[in-house]
Amino acid sequence: MSTDVSRTVRIGCGAGFWGDSAVGAQQLVESGEIDFLVFDYLAEITMSLLARARAKDAALGYASDFPDVIASVAPQLKAGDIKVISNAGGVNPRACQQMLATKLKALGIELKIAVVLGDDLLPSANQWRLQGCTEMYSDEAFPAEPWSINAYLGAFPIAAALDAGADIVITGRCVDSALALGPLLHEFRWPANDFDLLAGGCLAGHVIECSTQATGGLFTDWRDVAADWDRMGFPIAVCAVDGSFVLTKPAGSGGRVTPQTVAEQIVYEIGDPAAYLLPDVCCDFRQVNVHQVGPDQVLVKGAKGRAPSATCKVSATFQDGFRATGTMMIGGAEAAPKARAVASAILARTRRLFGARGLADYRRTDVEVLGAEGNYGAQARVAHAREVILKLATHHDARAALDIFSREFLPAASSMAQGITGFAGGRPAVTPLVRLFSFLIPKTAIDTQIEIDSVALPYADPAQETSPSPARVDAGDTAVSPRGPADAARISVPLLALAHGRSGDKGDDANIGILARHAKFVPLLREQLTAERVRDYFSHFVLGAVERFEMAGLNGFNFLLHGALGGGGTASLRYDPQGKMFAQMLLDLVLEVPAPWLDDGSIAAKWHTAASLTLQEA
Repeated sequence: MSTDVSRTVRIGCGAGFWGDSAVGAQQLVESGEIDFLVFDYLAEITMSLLARARAKDAALGYASDFPDVIASVAPQLKAGDIKVISNAGGVNPRACQQMLATKLKALGIELKIAVVLGDDLLPSANQWRLQGCTEMYSDEAFPAEPWSINAYLGAFPIAAALDAGADIVITGRCVDSALALGPLLHEFRWPANDFDLLAGGCLAGHVIECSTQATGGLFTDWRDVAADWDRMGFPIAVCAVDGSFVLTKPAGSGGRVTPQTVAEQIVYEIGDPAAYLLPDVCCDFRQVNVHQVGPDQVLVKGAKGRAPSATCKVSATFQDGFRATGTMMIGGAEAAPKARAVASAILARTRRLFGARGLADYRRTDVEVLGAEGNYGAQARVAHAREVILKLATHHDARAALDIFSREFLPAASSMAQGITGFAGGRPAVTPLVRLFSFLIPKTAIDTQIEIDSVALPYADPAQETSPSPARVDAGDTAVSPRGPADAARISVPLLALAHGRSGDKGDDANIGILARHAKFVPLLREQLTAERVRDYFSHFVLGAVERFEMAGLNGFNFLLHGALGGGGTASLRYDPQGKMFAQMLLDLVLEVPAPWLDDGSIAAKWHTAASLTLQEA
């Protein structure tokens, strides 16, 4: 471990997904404020797309824009000795490395490129099938013809590649946080069994991996940031040897780095904050806290860790029939009921045609009337929308059936409701419906390999040698919630007046992190914002249970809604398959608060106004 306690390592994230803005890398490199530049491109949806690309062309299967992005800043990387780490390799890291090497050679720039291999388990699909591997959440049988099978690797291979002199490290599937933890293991020489330090490094990676979401992007109080949306600053984690870090952004860039913007990103896409499971460490984020230490500088500390499990999560993708989604605009009086009638008619007509051709019924259909608050269920407030978007999504085993749906969707414009328009996109496309299949295997079954400029390096993963993590004692809410303030006089306000939040997906589960605007609000939230009430609020979506976990360090709660996303990701037929709206929807929930809070400044004037408007609409 580094003995210089004042030393820091600066890690900037230039992309949070495949398709993120191209300005991130240039902004961070030109700032002169980073030592490492990381790019996080992969999600389960992305893996399925890359697997399809590789199936068509063996030279594809990686984030194809990555080589061009690196080539565009290669002179500055070389001059500034900035190292690069990315999971841009997707399902074909060697092809990514070869393309990047070709571009760097054309520029006359020499940089050592390492690839981390071993996550791709598709060649051993039959082995996992014969061993009876089942889906870890649903217990479904192993898919007959998987498109991709990838294990989630950790940070130690990245650190080993940097130790061996790599300037650029390209991985396939690894956990997002490993892109930042790897450089910290390399620079600080943290031991594999100092789990608090590893947890701190993983938290840094978790906060920056979605790029500008940590610097004011997607912030609940959007008006505070909207003027800067066109020039958002990409995040920089200034990491200390003790596992803490300061989150910041390049000087002069747009956005906001405040305890609130950072806390929202901490709760994004997590489940149980006491058991955030990663290959290298089991993290406990319950006591993580955030403090403003300077303009656009927030200190984050308090992560704890314990030994990881002896297993590794593996995600496979496979085709499960076909899907087609059509949208149309419908205007005029009674737009919403007209839209629902149109959807019913299209489905009835196509089902009749299916029967005539001996085709089975749809596997699933999903109708959403957007603009009439169709996602809000019983909480919808728009009664007389005069323009809506009808979204009709379908799922079938046979492409031929959805070809019929595609042909019969557009004729609604001349045979059904007046006011139908918006067909510029043409007929709905019929595409494969891709499902995610997750399972666990022993870490010892993974053969991690490292190559630098196509030369193999000897490697043994320290994470395979750690002992299993002990079971956690306090799962979910086990303590009795104390009563809120005892004032007799109470008034109704929306949750938005008391808290801000962020939501995301964990497969078919949604998470909603709710963070109190003031510590004094926490007891009242604990009392009134129960798991049962949240489940009732989302009862039109949630098929399973809702769990609530308290995050005392952030004065907040994380809710995990099981079976809430209609299959999640590419398997869902919904317009919001990843639960991105869920926090915004929940923030409209009405709570009862002591009346003096509106007078003593506890609830700011702008939230009082928002509360009045929201309740008038209800």
